[in-house]
Amino acid sequence: FSSFHTKGKDTIIFVTKEDHAAPSSAELVEEDPNDPYEERGLILPSGEINWNCPCLGGMASGPCGTAFKDAFSCFHYSKEEVKGSECMDQFRSMQECMQRFPELYPQEDDKVQQEKSETHEASQSSETAEMSGTDSAPAEDSNTTQCVVHGFLLPVS
Repeated sequence: FSSFHTKGKDTIIFVTKEDHAAPSSAELVEEDPNDPYEERGLILPSGEINWNCPCLGGMASGPCGTAFKDAFSCFHYSKEEVKGSECMDQFRSMQECMQRFPELYPQEDDKVQQEKSETHEASQSSETAEMSGTDSAPAEDSNTTQCVVHGFLLPVS
């Protein structure tokens, strides 16, 4: 004797051994192409931007999420001959916002300094490993992984 209970969005189904032995009569529901929780890449089938795409690296949220969305949307939907040329104000606003939060959005100069420091530390680590006779490789920092989306250089965590 099967029974089910609904708790909020969840349905709990209790089944018997006999229920498991019988072939399933479940019907699959067609996927919703606009489901915002479905991983579909950057652009949804509708042509809209998928703000939940992991490739955005969280840029669409946080203190500058709105500014990022404004600039990215303007660029994505741009019909100008030089794509995004009408979006300078949105990009300026996004950049100004990001400069107010350097710990969350390191600037290119900061990244170059960090990479130089990491390269120096890695070479020292290699030298130390050579002297001690062990093989050591520097650990990769997941915060330095990046992807380019429509000309945006985005961190991917």
